[in-house]
Amino acid sequence: MGEEKKRLTIALAGNPNAGKTTIFNQLTGARQKVGNWSGVTVEKKEGSLTHKGYDITVVDLPGIYSLTAYSIEEVVARNYILEEHPDVVVDILDASNLERNLYLAVQLIELNIPLVFAMNMVDVAKARGIIIDYQQLSRLLGVPLVQTVGTRGEGIDRLVDTVIDVAKGKHPTSRHIHINYGKEIEEEILKIRQKIKEDPELHKAYYPRWFALKLLEKDRLVEERARRSPKGHEIMDQVERSRNRIQSILGDDPETVIAEARYGFISGALKETMRLSAAAKKTISDKIDQVLTNRLLGFPVFLFFMYALFQATFKIGAYPVEWIEKGVELLAAFVSANMPPGILRDMLTEGIINGVGGVIVFLPNILMLFLGISLFEDTGYMARAAFIMDRVMHSLGLHGKSFIPLLMGFGCNVPAIMATRTLESRRDRLLTILINPLMSCSARLPVYVLLAGAFFPKRAGDVIFGIYILGVVLAILVGRLMSITIFKGESAPFVLELPPYRLPTLKSVILHMWENTKVYLQKMGGVVLAFSIVIWFLGAFPKDIQYSQDYTSEIKALEQGLAQVKQDEEEVKVLKTKLVSLQRAMEEERLSKSYIGRIGKAIEPVIAPLGFDWKLGVSLVTGFVAKEVVVSTMAVLYQAGEDDTSGLQKSLKASGIDRCTALAFMVFVLIYVPCMVTVVTIWRETGSLGWTFFSVGYLMILAWIIAFVTRSGCYVIY
Repeated sequence: MGEEKKRLTIALAGNPNAGKTTIFNQLTGARQKVGNWSGVTVEKKEGSLTHKGYDITVVDLPGIYSLTAYSIEEVVARNYILEEHPDVVVDILDASNLERNLYLAVQLIELNIPLVFAMNMVDVAKARGIIIDYQQLSRLLGVPLVQTVGTRGEGIDRLVDTVIDVAKGKHPTSRHIHINYGKEIEEEILKIRQKIKEDPELHKAYYPRWFALKLLEKDRLVEERARRSPKGHEIMDQVERSRNRIQSILGDDPETVIAEARYGFISGALKETMRLSAAAKKTISDKIDQVLTNRLLGFPVFLFFMYALFQATFKIGAYPVEWIEKGVELLAAFVSANMPPGILRDMLTEGIINGVGGVIVFLPNILMLFLGISLFEDTGYMARAAFIMDRVMHSLGLHGKSFIPLLMGFGCNVPAIMATRTLESRRDRLLTILINPLMSCSARLPVYVLLAGAFFPKRAGDVIFGIYILGVVLAILVGRLMSITIFKGESAPFVLELPPYRLPTLKSVILHMWENTKVYLQKMGGVVLAFSIVIWFLGAFPKDIQYSQDYTSEIKALEQGLAQVKQDEEEVKVLKTKLVSLQRAMEEERLSKSYIGRIGKAIEPVIAPLGFDWKLGVSLVTGFVAKEVVVSTMAVLYQAGEDDTSGLQKSLKASGIDRCTALAFMVFVLIYVPCMVTVVTIWRETGSLGWTFFSVGYLMILAWIIAFVTRSGCYVIY
């Protein structure tokens, strides 16, 4: 083996919830990079490790149940294996749910590629009384099998050793087996293979037996490839004859017969190698599910968990927020004290530090939210939440599987909308995409924390929870309306898998939390920073403003008056109040006549019935770029003239905004047009500008109506 062979690429495949991500994290640790697969928006994870002189690249394929090209994830995973030719494919199997997991394993065996099976969660299988002869199962399948416990890092080194042996062709267990599909299908596979053989290029590019099987299964992508062959017409004619013959003899379509044969093979393999112990009983997961997925208790428990999450997000996050605020305040004071007055200092203090600082202070709240979501995912409760919401989703003409992308929307709407690709029906995908922006993403949280903390200080957590619940209720109502008007018809049936509960590892939770937080921080150094400077510039210019009165002379007169009466405390207090009021009035007029003021004044008539002034209007406009920019815009517009960054809440109250207007503004931010990246994602995922404009349009109209009703109702209550 030459030096060039010291590099290996391995691909991790497996069902969702089989522990693939945990194994990936154990293998690669922090040496990971995330991007998108070429041409599609499916997330691509890649990592690396060094083991026994080998530099190994690990590619984490999307979680899939099958290699049949129904979803984009399945296409991406299959194309990578077939076209990129990784040195070894490692299939992660859940030992406690083997029958379902082995379906993908069997399809990988059919590809005739270097394979290793990582039998994960063997501890869970053992606890459930499942006894498996792993050595015998490995021999039957002709694939090396390594027992692992991903959460504890057990078996990881042995897994890498086995991968290297397989890559070198030195593992004694590795052998290719054929799943026997019965006399009729085997005969037809042979006939199709003979036709494929007539095109040497096609015969060489794909394992012919697998290619023939896929043609019998009517795999769309394989059919397209066959038709491009010079012998395409003859191949497809033979496929049609073979399919008709199988149908006439067996009385069923080839796809069904082939799937049944695979499950029959799996069943036979498990009968020889797996048994339940006499002590096998209800698992801990089953006992917990008796409460958490109970028809009566499940929903209240789910609401309690969500309520606790948002209370913790606000209350626990409030302490480090104060520390960061002080840090931002000290930084602004330091820059002001050590730089000469001028445009550069103003840009740094009022634009960058106030703008970015106004958003970065909410990082602890964001961390708490992502911590909660990571715990839900890693413990297995996220799947239960989808199960609990299944009945609610059916009222929308959807099923529980659609709830997972909706729940993901609490983190970020972009990956949540991408996650709708797992839904088989285009109707379900479109409906889920259209209501997804009503799930309040984490970028909106700083707006809620800011306003709820200012106007509802004693009940901020309750108000924020209420805003999130309003988003869910609106999604249900809008979804119901659309399902009986635009999207008539039943949703595609789906069995929702409930993985066993697991105790999440600290490493896994921190990695998940960091992946989400990293995106938030990247926005601070990119979008928010850039727009803070743009907003400051629009607010600082033009300089030659014609004021309605001579503020400068009046301010000078008051300052002179203060110097003369400095011994009279009462008089000093009165003059200081007048001075601050006059300075604020001057700044207000200057801002209203700046470029940003002119933009705000132009849209003010539309938002005036909601009680929003032009400053709030400008904040909403800039929020289209990224919702984090709403707070940084407010920080620049309302903070001008203030001595410290932490005074933004005080400035908002002093500006004349009342609690009902603040509540209406939060509601408007919840509903109105999502950020620019989300809109682009809607366009890419629907493939239609029409649906994209429809989404933006209905959300804007709905936001105005609900905000108006909220403000009016608030005045009635208060």
